[in-house]
Amino acid sequence: MRRFPPLKSLSVKLGLVLFLVVAGAMAIVYFAVVPRLESRLVNSTFDSLERSVPVVSVGFRSNSPFQYQVVAETFERQLNARVVVFRVLSRGSSPIPVADSSGVDSNDVARDPFAVAAARAGRYVEGRVEREGREFAEVAAPVTGVPDTVVLLSAPLADRLSTVSVVRRDLLIFGAVALVVSWLVGSLAALKLTRRIHRLEAAAERIADGDFGVEISDASRDELGHLARTFDRMRARLSDLDRARREFIANASHELRTPLFALGGFLELLADEDVDESTRRDFLETARGQVARLTRLATDLLDLSRIDAGQLGLELEPVDLGAAARELVEEFGPLAETNGHVLRASSTGDVDALADAERVLQIGRSLVENALRHTPAGTEVELRATVWVDRAQLAVHDTGPGIAAADQEKVFERFYRGEGSAASGSGIGLAIARELAQRMGGTLELRSQRGSTTFTLALPRAAAHTAFPRENAMVAP
Repeated sequence: MRRFPPLKSLSVKLGLVLFLVVAGAMAIVYFAVVPRLESRLVNSTFDSLERSVPVVSVGFRSNSPFQYQVVAETFERQLNARVVVFRVLSRGSSPIPVADSSGVDSNDVARDPFAVAAARAGRYVEGRVEREGREFAEVAAPVTGVPDTVVLLSAPLADRLSTVSVVRRDLLIFGAVALVVSWLVGSLAALKLTRRIHRLEAAAERIADGDFGVEISDASRDELGHLARTFDRMRARLSDLDRARREFIANASHELRTPLFALGGFLELLADEDVDESTRRDFLETARGQVARLTRLATDLLDLSRIDAGQLGLELEPVDLGAAARELVEEFGPLAETNGHVLRASSTGDVDALADAERVLQIGRSLVENALRHTPAGTEVELRATVWVDRAQLAVHDTGPGIAAADQEKVFERFYRGEGSAASGSGIGLAIARELAQRMGGTLELRSQRGSTTFTLALPRAAAHTAFPRENAMVAP
C-alpha cells in the first residue's frame, strides 16, 4: 500500500506554499484585469455616444418635428444605439418622448433618469441604467438650436459585458487549472527534494551509528548537493579519525604492554640472588628507560586531554632558542651516538623567543626523537636557531629519506603513524607539538624532500614585545 506524505512533511508544505503563491498571483491578475477591462469597454461606449451627440443634434435641428422619427431611425442604424427625442412641455415637468427609433412603445424610457436630469439641468448627462434585466449606457443632452428638446442615446452593454464575462470565466477556469498544476508540480518537486533530504538524514544516522563505509553522493550542483559533499567529507574525516582511534588504542596497548612486560621480567630477574652486580645495573638502566617510555606516553596523553579540555596553561617569557637547541643535543647525544646519527646544534647570535620554556623543550624533544627514530644510521640531524624578521625559529633538519608528499600534512594529525616498519610511537607527539606552537602564538611547519627534511618552530621574538611581570604571563589556551 502506497504511503502518502504526512500533512506536516516538507513536500506538502512546499506544495501548499507554491499553491498559495499562484493563487495570490491569480487573484491579483483577476482583480487587476477584469474590472479594468469592463471599465475600458463601458467607457469606450460612452465616448462613442458622447461624440455622436453633436451630430445627432444637427440632424434634428435640420429637420422638422414631423421627420424626427425618420431621423431617429436613421441615426440608430448608423450608431447602433437607440435614439429617443423628448419634448419639455413646461419648466420642471418630466420630458415626454415624441420620437423613438425602436418603433415601440416608449413607456420604458418615459421617465428615464438621465433624460429628466438633462431636461432639468439643461446640460449633458450620462450613466448606466438597467431595464428588464439588461444594462445600457445612456447619454442625454439638450438639442442645440431646438428649444425644450432633449435627445437620449441608449446603447446596450450586453456584448461588452459578455466579453468581460468570458474573460472572467476563462481566468477562473485556467486559474483553477494553474492552481492544481502548480500544487502537483510543487508537491512533486518538493517530494524529490525531501527524498534527497531523507537520504542525507539516513546518511547522518549511519554516521551517528558509527558506519562510515557508505559514500554520500549527490551529483547536483545546488545547495543540497554542496551539503551532501560536505557530509561526505565529514564522513571521510570521521572515518579517518575512527581508524586512527582504533590504531591508537592498539598502538597505545602495545606501547604500554611492551615496557610493562619488560619491567615485569626485569623485576623477576632482579629478585634472583644469583644476578651479579654488573648485570643488575644493566637491568636497572634498561628499566629506567622503560619507565621513561611510559612516562612520555602518559605525559602526551595528559597534555592531549588538557588541550581538548581547554585547561592547558602557558607561562610566556623570553626563551633562548640557541640554548634550548644545545640542551636538546646534550640530552639526545647518547641516543644519537648509539643509533649512529650525527647530532649537532647551531645558532645565529641571540635568538630569543617569547614562549614557555618547558613547552619549547617538549616540542624540540618530539622533533629530535622523530628525526632519530625515522632516519637510518649515518643521518645528520641539526638543530638550527635563527631569526627571521619578527620570528624566532628553531628548526630540526635531517638528511634522511624524506617524507612522502601525501603524508606531510597527515603527520600532524592525531594518532597518525606512517606506513612501514619505521612507524612507531603513539602518533600524537607531532599533533601536540603543533597545538603547543599555536597556543604560544607560533607555527610548526614541515618541508621535506628526498635527502632533506626540516621541521621549523616559529615563535614571536621576545624583543618585539613589551616586557611584563612573570606573574602576569599566564595565558589562557
